Amino acid sequence: MSLSEFSLIENYFSKLTSARQDVSLGIGDDCALLQCPSGKEMAVSIDTLVEGVHFFADVSPKALGYKSLAVNLSDLAAMGAEPAWFTLALTLPEHKPDWLRAFTEGLSLAAKPANIQLVGGDTTRGPLTISIQVHGLIDKRRALRRDGANIGDRIYVTGTLGDAGAALKRRLENWSPEVFEETDWQYLQQRLEYPTPRYQLGQQILDYASSAIDISDGLLADLGHILERSHKGAVINPAQLPLSASLKKLPQEICLPLAMGSGDDYELCFTVPAEHADKLEQFDLNIHCIGEITAEKGLRLVDETGKEMNIDARKGYDHFGT
Repeated sequence: MSLSEFSLIENYFSKLTSARQDVSLGIGDDCALLQCPSGKEMAVSIDTLVEGVHFFADVSPKALGYKSLAVNLSDLAAMGAEPAWFTLALTLPEHKPDWLRAFTEGLSLAAKPANIQLVGGDTTRGPLTISIQVHGLIDKRRALRRDGANIGDRIYVTGTLGDAGAALKRRLENWSPEVFEETDWQYLQQRLEYPTPRYQLGQQILDYASSAIDISDGLLADLGHILERSHKGAVINPAQLPLSASLKKLPQEICLPLAMGSGDDYELCFTVPAEHADKLEQFDLNIHCIGEITAEKGLRLVDETGKEMNIDARKGYDHFGT
């Protein structure tokens, strides 16, 4: 059965998310009407996911729906913003009711815990492409930025690193270490397809952090963006990187490059002045100190004795690089 664009929106997207009081007018008109509270700034970010570039053609539509919003929520987390609204531009090769039901189920799975409302968008026919723009709210002049790191700040990351990279390596390279059991692969695949956007933690560290970024292209690449914008350097100890029980089964020469260089973790990397670090660590936030900001430019890897380490890790994904 063929559906018009407007019937498709009504059937699958009009009641996808919970209603917010700051939405005067949502889906169904030429524009949404949104209320930005006094004293707040709006944080806005957009990501596009293209089949064959950002996800495999056989990915579960539920996982795809979830991740397409989760990666945007991770951007809001890096700024310390409260999720508020999002728009969706969805390009579909054809109308498949089962696919759309699963996709919207995954989208809702990410949206409802974040209390973020779908307020508009567009649907069209063509190669499968998903573009989501998120809007968040934050008190004026309080947003975490990439340019706030200072000499002596401690460097923290959330969660564990490298899990999604391991799952992607298996798919791309038919990689299957003997130490991994099926339960390990299930966990790693879950981390790839259902990342946890740290928007609550992003708001919790606002009083302590000096800069932040989400880890989408790999720790080395994304920390490098903080260093570039802050005009500083850093030293980190790879032995301090948080690793999952599954990744710890691998030798360091395999797991550490994954933790430092592979993307899709969607954890946070942030810096904290030394005088705030002890207080922050009193809270149960699942954060890990991995190094320190330095005056000397560049990013150095050292062991516990201060000896420099040379670890071959990919330094981030570039869509237009070679």
